[in-house]
This record gives sequence, C-alpha cells and structure tokens, in this order.
Amino acid sequence: MALFRGLLAFGIFLSLGFAIASADKDVLKRFPLLMPNVVPKRDDTYFCTPIRIDPTMDYYITGFQPNTTSALAHHMLVVGCTAPGLDEALWNCGGMAMSNAGFRTAPTCAEGTQIIYAWAMDAPALLLPEGVAFRVGRSSDIKYLVLQVHYASMEPFTDGATDDSGVFVYYKEKPQPRSAGVLLLGTGGRILPQSVEYMETACTIEEDKVIHPFAFRTHTHSLGRVVSGYKVTRRGQEDEWTLLGKKDPQLPQMFYPIATNTTLTRGDRVAARCTMVSDRDTVTLIGATGKDEMCNFYLLYHTEGETLQQKNCFSLGPPFYSWGGGDLRDIPDGDASSLPQGETAHEMGVQVHQM
Repeated sequence: MALFRGLLAFGIFLSLGFAIASADKDVLKRFPLLMPNVVPKRDDTYFCTPIRIDPTMDYYITGFQPNTTSALAHHMLVVGCTAPGLDEALWNCGGMAMSNAGFRTAPTCAEGTQIIYAWAMDAPALLLPEGVAFRVGRSSDIKYLVLQVHYASMEPFTDGATDDSGVFVYYKEKPQPRSAGVLLLGTGGRILPQSVEYMETACTIEEDKVIHPFAFRTHTHSLGRVVSGYKVTRRGQEDEWTLLGKKDPQLPQMFYPIATNTTLTRGDRVAARCTMVSDRDTVTLIGATGKDEMCNFYLLYHTEGETLQQKNCFSLGPPFYSWGGGDLRDIPDGDASSLPQGETAHEMGVQVHQM
C-alpha cells in the first residue's frame, strides 16, 4: 500500500504548476493519489485505494488537481478515514452488485468517513482560499485518504488498457489558520415514471460554531435538471431562505463559489432540492449504478478550530420526506427549481449523457 512516508521522501514541490525545491514548510507541495493501473471488468465498478498518512505529523491540504477525464471515470471522491475499508491496495467499494472477481468488497472507510473532495464531468482543479486547509494526520481524525473511482463503463478497458485516474493532492506542512470542511446534503427515495420529482432534505445546525460557506457542488446522474441549496433562518412565524447555490448538474460538477456572504450558526437550517425530470417508463431509485440516480449538494466551508462533527444531512426522500412535510415555511418553489436564462446545460450546448 502506498504511504505518505512523511511526504518529503517523494521530493515533489509545486507552486502554480512549477517545480521548485525548498525546505520551507509554507511551500506548496503535491502528492499523487492515483489508481494503481486498474482494469475494471464490468460496468459500474467502484474501486477504492488508500494511502496511510504519516502519524507523526500534521499536514494541511489546500487543493486537488484531477488526473482523469469523463471518458474514463464517472466520478471520483477523496474520502478521509480514521480507518480504511480494507488494509489492502485495492478493493471493491460499490457493493456486491458491482463487484469484480479477484477483489474483496468493503466500504470506503471502516471508521470515521469524511468526504473532502468530489469530482465529475471534467471539472477543473480546486484550490482552497488562502489560509484554509483540510488538516490531516497526527492531531486529526483523518489518518488515511481513500480514493474512490466510479467506472460507469468498462468499454475503455476492453483492449487491455489500464487506468491511473485520481488526483494530485496539494498540501503544506505549515499550520493554516482556518479549517476546511464539507457538509453533504442528500436524499434517498424514488422518481416515478414520466414525472417531475422534487428530492429534498433539510437539517438543523446543532453545534455552537460559526461556519463560513464559500463553495458548493451539485451531483446527480442524467435525470437531474436543477440542484439548489439554501440557508433557512426562522424569523418569528416565517422562514427566511438565503440561496447558497444552484446549478444544472449536467454541467461540470466542480465546486462553484457562493456569491452570498453569509454564515451558518447554531439553530440555522440547511436545505437542498434536486429537481428530477424522468421520461422513463420505469421507477428510478437512488443507487450506485448509472441507471439509478443520486441527489447530492456539497457545501464547502471554513471555520476556526475543529470542523462540524455533523458531516451529512440526509432524508428518505420521496415519497417519505418533503420540505413541506418537514415543517419548513415560505418554500421558494419556483426559485429552487429554475435557473436563469443561459445557465442550463442544454442552452450551453452540453450533451446530457443518458444511461
């Protein structure tokens, strides 16, 4: 299994793409977190590969550079774990239905799951703001980084080609003043045939912290048309909805900046909706394959000290949960399911891939 080995052993230091050599702990460096030349043997393969972080040091991750294309990988996650799903170089991590002969099946993490980066649809690199970083290593719960890659199709590998999709992780050794965190909002549920379905979730911030959202990312499969996320604040008998971000998920699924300068504190709620449009003759379920769907809104934030213990905000989705059924008021139905003219994938000439 690949190790950080203190990271310095690799001697790779990059600043804005140019290699330099320095012992300065404030220098930006990078580490390759890549698949070990894998060959998916079936469609909808999920492979995971880990790296163990040097337990004697803290590291501060400040950016991610993808090393793949949508022709190879459907999506990728970098997940921080207290313990990985397996102590092996490679395993199946998409469930038994997507298993590949010769590899054991296990979850991404056995303990302490924290998503810290997600990529899909040829999204570009992500660099965090100055002074903001994910802390990993000695004094963090993140002792391993696990790369998960979803291969929707095995077709690119039928000629024997291997794959090293993954990311280059940028980091510093110097402590950074602000801690980065990700809050993932998502749903379960189903989408009826020939229908428009709202898949919704909402949660209350219970911790006594001030967090500063600064970027968001949306993720669905092919039925998603709009994914939106909000801060919801109760004002007497009314709810005030502040848009955190919305996007057509058929566009590159990168982290986009949050335009509104706002904070989330104890008692505020976060809410997300995926507007799904199905022309299928069968019910579509939330699931891992390309024929299933997903409804995810990633909220990237920074804060002082430790990040939120709450990492996820999930609902059962339709028909079991909706915003109205969850006691939210003054719901902005039109705004949550529409985009300004010119901001849809269709208007931008992006081909929506139908599974």
